[in-house]
Amino acid sequence: MTNIPQTGQPAPDFSTPDQNDNLVTLGDLSGQWIILYFYPKDDTPGCTTEAKDFTDLYQDFSQLGAKILGVSPDSGKTHCKFINKHNLSITLLSDPEHILTEAYGAWRLKKFMGKEYMGVARSTFLISPDRIIAHAWPNVKAKGHAQAVLTKLQELAVN
Repeated sequence: MTNIPQTGQPAPDFSTPDQNDNLVTLGDLSGQWIILYFYPKDDTPGCTTEAKDFTDLYQDFSQLGAKILGVSPDSGKTHCKFINKHNLSITLLSDPEHILTEAYGAWRLKKFMGKEYMGVARSTFLISPDRIIAHAWPNVKAKGHAQAVLTKLQELAVN
């Protein structure tokens, strides 16, 4: 059974390399809002839409003190190519062993064309400055999602 962190629960801790092989840990990000989103694969249609949408809204998120972190099993090298190809301004974390992905319940049984397999379920977590899950989107459709996250952050950040 997949354990997806719920609103009000402490955010699972993590320590994972970004696209430049710098270690990113939840503890180092205390005091700021974090958008932690999980996606299956760099440079695929839905994942590209989502990453570009978050990049387009980057300034709005930054003004609210939020850091955007995308997570996939891809390598740092693949992340760098993806960032450069699409001029992305977000940080991408590499999770080839699915440790972070499993901690947030995003590594799940998926179905495609009648076949079942384990994979990354597109999902997003809004983590408050005190490291609590402020909102969870366990099943995300890429189009329009970044705006929905921004709207929720605007609602919560002013309170």
